[in-house]
Amino acid sequence: MQNLIQNLNDVRERISEAEKKYHRETGSVTLLIATKTQSAESLKILLEAGENIFGESYLQEGLEKIEVLKEENIEWHFIGPIQSNKTKQIAEHFSWVHSVDREKIARRLNDQRPENSPPLNVCIEVNISGEKSKSGCEISELSLLVKRVQAFPKLTLRGLMAIPAPCDDFSKQRLVFRKLKAVFDELNQQGVQLDTLSMGMTQDFEAAIAEGATIVRIGTAIFGARL
Repeated sequence: MQNLIQNLNDVRERISEAEKKYHRETGSVTLLIATKTQSAESLKILLEAGENIFGESYLQEGLEKIEVLKEENIEWHFIGPIQSNKTKQIAEHFSWVHSVDREKIARRLNDQRPENSPPLNVCIEVNISGEKSKSGCEISELSLLVKRVQAFPKLTLRGLMAIPAPCDDFSKQRLVFRKLKAVFDELNQQGVQLDTLSMGMTQDFEAAIAEGATIVRIGTAIFGARL
């Protein structure tokens, strides 16, 4: 527990320092804790430390934690790849989805969102590095997908998400994130009204903050490397 809290405080400090260094408004970057493979007990420790925004990549594992922690005030984000047969439970149990990459998934999430629930906050995942093996919408197809998602009444399009190819060079990390920020800004200039840039993980979140991230998705720096 002590290590977990220390790691969390270290990440909070790094986010704060990056905000200052890159002239971002204090508190403008939200910490989303990536909790896949972590126990509900670990999440309770984080809740006691004041964190309640958690991201799950594996649906079944996430649903189990949502059930165990159903009495807690948690904002659940789905941040993993989405299969068509998983959309119903995602639409029913999560507040945010970061990984919408095609119209079919958006349509299913909209159609399966419960009537008594608020609109589902979504980000479109962009394949910003152009990797054929990666999920995500191609930049050339993004404008059309944005229009499609905006048309669904039970979805609220909040922004863009990306998982760039791994890179240890800080300046190169910044270049990739700058590319996504440019797309984000262009869409806003066209009147799309986006407010969320979900980019940056343990290995590159300071570069993401430098280029305008509003949400960073961090797991390993808090929990340690998965075995």
